[in-house]
Amino acid sequence: MARNNFPDRVFITGTDSGVGKTTVAAILMAGLPNSGYWKPLQSGTEELTDSQWICKVTGLSETRFYPETYRLKAPLPPHASAAMENVTIDLNQFWVPYLGSLERLIVEGVGGVMVPLNESHFMLDLMSRLNYPVILVCKNGRGAINNTLLTLEQLRNQGLNILGVVLNGPSVASNRTAIERYGKVRIMAELPVLEQVNPKTLAQAYEDYFTLE
Repeated sequence: MARNNFPDRVFITGTDSGVGKTTVAAILMAGLPNSGYWKPLQSGTEELTDSQWICKVTGLSETRFYPETYRLKAPLPPHASAAMENVTIDLNQFWVPYLGSLERLIVEGVGGVMVPLNESHFMLDLMSRLNYPVILVCKNGRGAINNTLLTLEQLRNQGLNILGVVLNGPSVASNRTAIERYGKVRIMAELPVLEQVNPKTLAQAYEDYFTLE
C-alpha cells in the first residue's frame, strides 16, 4: 500500500475481542514510518499491555506509544473492570495525544463497538467523538459475514467513515465476496497467521497484504 494514501489518523476496532486488532495495529506501526500508537483504554494489566506488546514486537521506541487514559487491572469489559476499581470512565477525559514530529496516529479500541464504557456510553460513542476513519478487523471464519455486516451497520448509523475491513486468519473466499457485496466495503487486507512476529515480518505483512485500492 502506498504510504502517502494512508490517513494520518485511524481507529482500529473489531467485531469482537480476540479478532486480531492488536496484531493489525502492530503491522501498521511497523509498516508506516513515523507513526504513533494510542490505546485510550486498557482492560487487563497482569501481562503485557497492548502498547507494551506492540512496542516489544516492533522494536520501536517507547516514545512512539502514548499512555492510556484509563488503565484497568481486570481483563474484563471496561465498564466491569472500572467498577471493580471504583472508577467511572468519562468520555470528557479522553484527550488526543500531541504527536509532535510524528505523522500518523494509530488508535486501537477495546473489544467491539458495543462494549459498554459506563452506564450511558459504549466504545462506539468514543469512536464518534474522535471521528477518525475506521479499520474494522474480523476473524475470518464462521460467523464472519454476520458479525462484520452488523458492525458495519452500527458504524454507518453513527456516521463514521469506514476505511476498510481486515479479515484475519486463513482465507475464506466466500466470506470476502459476501462482505464486499452486502457490506459495500473495501477489504483492505486478508491476513494469514504470521508464523513469526518481529519487526521484519510485520513490515513485510504491511507490504504484502494491505491495499487501499
